[in-house]
Amino acid sequence: MGVSDSLAKYFDFEEHDTDLRTETLAGGTTFLAMAYIIVVNPAILTPAIMTDPPAGMGETEVFQMLSVVTILASVVAIAVMALYAKRPFGLAPGLGLNAFFAFTVVLGLGVPWQVALAAV
Repeated sequence: MGVSDSLAKYFDFEEHDTDLRTETLAGGTTFLAMAYIIVVNPAILTPAIMTDPPAGMGETEVFQMLSVVTILASVVAIAVMALYAKRPFGLAPGLGLNAFFAFTVVLGLGVPWQVALAAV
């Protein structure tokens, strides 16, 4: 039994009338549709974090840190969805809540980002 057969059995390809090629193409398409989050999420959150930046970190370092955290959060969420729930859903941080957090709560109301993050 090859890797393709093992994946097909684990994810019930036959039951869902699909194959490895279709699922690989769908996964690539989903990644391309979601990849914007890697740049947009840090762009939204960086101004809020920069109101009280972590010690010794400039705007570039904060942006990079948020990019890595966005990627890690997405990878963990997608892995849980794929391996535990066996569902082909892409998951990433929601931009609506992030924009509310950054622009309304932190920058608009002046709540420190650490307190706002604790409230989320």
